[in-house]
Amino acid sequence: MNLPSLNAQADQNTHFIEATMKWVDDIVIRHNFCPFASYVRTPNQIHCSAIAGNTGDVLEALYDELSRLEKDDYIATTLMVLSNSVFADFDEYLDVLAIAEAMLNDWGFSSKYQLASFHPHYMFEGSDTDAPENFTNRSPYPILHIIRERDISRFMKNENDAEKIYTHNIAKAKELGCPYFLETLSKIKADNTVKDCEK
Repeated sequence: MNLPSLNAQADQNTHFIEATMKWVDDIVIRHNFCPFASYVRTPNQIHCSAIAGNTGDVLEALYDELSRLEKDDYIATTLMVLSNSVFADFDEYLDVLAIAEAMLNDWGFSSKYQLASFHPHYMFEGSDTDAPENFTNRSPYPILHIIRERDISRFMKNENDAEKIYTHNIAKAKELGCPYFLETLSKIKADNTVKDCEK
């Protein structure tokens, strides 16, 4: 058993998880991009894990996390951080996201859960690469966010609620501007600098 290698992997996982949760606190909750995030952050009902493997490993981990949510009602939501450097490419990330969403349906979980997507290079369809609104979905590392459908229904009673969240987020992102997000995300990642996991 290669203990130094295992310890290094554990250190990397810790970095990805801590950076992601700092992003939740410093950007998502601080600027109210997700109005119900604070309700599950304290008490800590967010489960966050780092997945270092390839697409097959991500899908296996996704099934495990869905099974965990089925068994543990205390966990409100799960953040899966994809730390493999291949997923730093936004197109590669979109490919695994599409497969994950298809599997959610094949496994019979689509009526109970949905996936939200976050990525360092996230870009809404039709938007410019440097448009501030893209930062509402830009995270330090690629993330698959598993959300319970019942929680979405509880917090958003109608379509107007979703529209209000969307318009607030766009306005807030434009108010803060790209330099703010670039600096904040860079600082979050640099707090515990670590080399991304290799494939």
